[in-house]
Order: sequence, then structure tokens, then C-alpha cells
Amino acid sequence: MPGHTLADVLYAHQSFALQKATCQVQQKAINDIIHCRTAYFGGYIAKCSHCGHHQVFYKSCRNRNCPKCQNSKQIVWVDKLKASVLPVKHFHLVFTIPDSLNALFYLNQQICYGLLFKAASKALLKVLANHTGASGGAVAALHTWGQTINYHPHLHMIVPAGGLDSDQMQWIHTQKSFLLPVKVLSGVFRAELMNLIKLQWIAAKLKIPSRYNPDFEVFKKEFYLKKWVVFAEKPFKGPDQIINYLGKYINRVAISNSRIKAADSNTVTFNYKNYKTAEIALTMTLNAEEFISRFMMHILPQGFYKIRYFGIYAQCNTDFKNQCFALLDDAPFIPTYEGLPLPEVIRMETGIDLCVCNKCKQGKMIIIASFHNGHAPFT
Repeated sequence: MPGHTLADVLYAHQSFALQKATCQVQQKAINDIIHCRTAYFGGYIAKCSHCGHHQVFYKSCRNRNCPKCQNSKQIVWVDKLKASVLPVKHFHLVFTIPDSLNALFYLNQQICYGLLFKAASKALLKVLANHTGASGGAVAALHTWGQTINYHPHLHMIVPAGGLDSDQMQWIHTQKSFLLPVKVLSGVFRAELMNLIKLQWIAAKLKIPSRYNPDFEVFKKEFYLKKWVVFAEKPFKGPDQIINYLGKYINRVAISNSRIKAADSNTVTFNYKNYKTAEIALTMTLNAEEFISRFMMHILPQGFYKIRYFGIYAQCNTDFKNQCFALLDDAPFIPTYEGLPLPEVIRMETGIDLCVCNKCKQGKMIIIASFHNGHAPFT
């Protein structure tokens, strides 16, 4: 199969994928990815101002699950984030749940993913306040996959090394290589999440997997015995490092096209990393239908925000954040790309001018016509 893209795999097994889809969001994602940058979404016809060369440009699907559509979003999002990130070191925390909770989370994605954000942010801000006296913040992103596209919901959090004191008159710095005791944070996170699940459970708002004990207290005791882990990585040195990391990592989809190395009518082979053994160049081959089934588990519910901001980074706390900039003797970054058309953003970021004729390399491509969804282009 030429190209070895996710769109190729889905197109080759379109009947299975659409039949496997359990909701309109999954159906739309599959359809969008297959038809991204084709006549299905319409496009434009441009003519070179110098040599008269004609070229067709197809529109993107803009679906957040499409690997083709993430790069431009990533550039603009990172640029906008620069206006928010404080000029201090940041820590990277990863909040995980026991694998045995996966069934509950998958059956109740809209509710449970929201509870995960709420529990992690409450635990972080509570422990930070108790141990440092500071009001902190975080940027959090939900990932639902592991390296082999298995179902593994977890949160990545980027946390500034400090926060405002109770009077909002001083910035309190944490230790250079230590943010919080992770064992304490893990315990508070577990308690917060289980309490939030209890409220939904008692209110009969959750679909309970058949293998779970219907008595919440019994369920709770079983899961308190499981390993709950919050990982803490080395701190980032400054805003530039954290922003580069965020751009490459947080806006990912379940699998990129570059990781797909081979595909045929029956199987798909892709690269993955084993973080436990530090092996970074492994390959896995799955039955094509199994590959598609795994990918579809990571299509989020309609309208769900997978990136959220808490504490001093929350939108409602802009005044507090500006106070932090002042206390740190700095000023917020003004976004460079805000309001600019996408071709100009790409030119400024990469040096590639999409408007230059790819034939004569001299003229500018000027749009002379457009065609609507599903119609073939004409020249």
C-alpha cells in the first residue's frame, strides 16, 4: 500500500471501520481522515502570475484526530501559549490510573475524563499549597493511548516551579530539582478521584462494567490496593524548552503517519518505543482490523477539551498571572501569528512560501477559482 498513512489504512478497510464505529463522532473522524485534502472537501485553483502554471489545492478536514492536520494547529497553539507561560522552570508530571479502571473510563468517557482532570488539578494545587504555601497552576493534556496504541488514559501536566503567596505580593520558588513529594501527591490524587467517582456512582450516572462489584465500598477497597502513580520528570530549564516540548508532545494524535512503516490488505506495521527498557526503535505488526479498533478507542467525545488550564494559568485568573509576570520582572509575550493567514504562518515558521509557484519559482500563485465539496476541480 503506497504512502503508508492512516488514511490509506482506513480507506482500505472502510467498511469495517464504519461498521466498528459506535457513534457519529467516530464515523465523522474516519470519513474526514480518509478524505482529507481531496476533492471531497473542495478546494481552490491557483494560477502563477509569472508562468501561468495552474495548481489545485485541496482543503484539509481539520479533524483533531487527523495526523495531517495537526502541524499547523500546533504552530499556532504553541505561539499563543508563549503569552501564558511564566519565565520560570517547569516540571512535567504524569497522572496515571490503574489498568483495571480502564473499562469504567472507556464506558463513561465524557464523565471520567472530566473527573481525571478535576482530581489531578485539585490534588496538585492542594499539595502545592500545603507544602509551599503557594497558589500554583498547570497546563494539562489528556492522552488516552500508549505507544502500541493500546488504551491507556493519563494526564500530562506542565507545572511552574512555584506560585503566588497568600497575599499575591510575592512569588514563591520551589526547590530547583524537586516540586512535590510524589508519593503524597499520588495518595491525594487517588483519594480525590475515588471521591469524585463515588458521587457519580451513587447518583447512577455511570455505566458500571459487569465484572465490577456493584457495591462502591467493595469496589473502592479493591482499587485502593492497586498501584496509583504520579510520575515526575526533571524540570525544564525555562520557557523556551517547555514550549518546544509542548509543541512536539501535547498536540499529538494516537499515531502519526511517520510511524506507519508498512501496510497491506491484512496487516499494519508501525514503530513504537518501550520506555521501560529504553528501546526506541521497535516495530509491531497488527491485524489491520485490530489496528483500526485500537485507533478508534482514542477518538474523544464530541466537544471534549483535551487541553485545560488550572490555577494561575486558568483563563479566569489572568489578573493573577499578570501579577506573576510583574513579580518576576517580566512581561507576557505577544503572539506572533495571531490573526495571520495559515500560509503566512507556515512561511514565517519554516521559511517555505506556499504562495510561490513550484514550477518557475518566481511567480505568486493567485486563486482564480474555487470548487465545492465533492466536486472535481476544473481548469
